[in-house]
Parts: sequence; structure tokens; C-alpha cells
Amino acid sequence: MAKLNIAPTKSNLLAVKEQLAVSTEGYDLLEQKREILVMELMRMVERVKLLEADMDACIAKAYPALKKMLMAVGGDRVERIAHAVNYKFEITKKPVVIGGMTFDTIDVVLPKRQLFSSFLGTFPESDEVMVDFFELLSLLTQMASIRTIVWRLAMEVKKTQRRVNALDKMVIPQDTETVKYIESVLEERERDNVFVLKSLKQRQGAK
Repeated sequence: MAKLNIAPTKSNLLAVKEQLAVSTEGYDLLEQKREILVMELMRMVERVKLLEADMDACIAKAYPALKKMLMAVGGDRVERIAHAVNYKFEITKKPVVIGGMTFDTIDVVLPKRQLFSSFLGTFPESDEVMVDFFELLSLLTQMASIRTIVWRLAMEVKKTQRRVNALDKMVIPQDTETVKYIESVLEERERDNVFVLKSLKQRQGAK
């Protein structure tokens, strides 16, 4: 590893040693951060897998129920029923902190279930379909939030890993090599100075 191109002086030695200490501490902190982020990322990936399984189960139930309803009452009537039903959803955004990072998540508050099969010419099947798709809507909003968090965590892990590698492979070895070089030069100078002083003393003694 190439050393820094600086003069081998005591002041530069102190500066490089201080920089090396800061880099080493930064490396340890970044490595801890990377480990925490990876753990949180894996935890969120597991949540995604569980949500995907729940969504698959919900889709497997909701779409056949809709198909059954379409076959029972016809597409035109299903469309009229859909226009007659009015549900208001409350979608809220709230921050969460994961691995020291703040994320915005989306929550959907589903309306209270209302039965429409008793009027407007609707059927019990329409209520069942609405319940199934309400559940699917809730799962979709959760998935949207978690996938966004997973993507941002993955990007942060990648960025942190680059910083860890830069410190481990470049900055710390370069500073270490520079410290060794400056110390060796200063030690050599010290030996030369001692030799010169001894020579001067010997000359003065000879006189």
C-alpha cells in the first residue's frame, strides 16, 4: 500500500496518527452499523415473505369469489352494485425508525363493514367479495411500505459496505504505512543526530 506523499516531520506524524485513530474508530462504528442494517434487512425480508404468502392466500380467495359473483348476477349488475357502494378509506402516513434510519410507512384504516345485501338489489356474495378485497387492500398497503423500507435498507447496506471497504482496504493501510515510514525516518535522523553529537564531543575531548 502506497504511503501518503507528505514530509516526514513530527507534526505530520501526529496528524497522521490522529487521522488513523479516527479512521479506525470510524471503521468499527461503520462495521457495527452494517451488521445492524443487515439484521434489520433480513428481518424485513422475512416479513415480505410472510406478507406474500398472506397475499397469495387472499388473492386465491378473493378473485374466485368475484368470478362466482360475476357468473351469478352478470357483469352489468356487478358494476351497478359497485357504483352504489360507497366506502371511505383513511390512509395515514407515519414515521418508523429501523436500524437508526427513519422511514415513512402507510397504514390504511378500513371502514366498518356494512351489509348491502338487504337493499339495492345486491346479494350476500357482494358482501363477501368486498370483505375479501378489503383484506387484500390492507395487505397491499403493508407490502408497499415494507418493500420501500427493504429497498432503502439494501441501498444503505451497500453504501455502508463501500465505506467500510474504503477504510479497510485504502485509508487505514495507507495511514499505517505512512506512520511507519515517518517513524523510521525520524528514528534514522535521531540516530544520525546522536552520532554527530558523539563525534563533536570526541573532537572536543581530543582538543
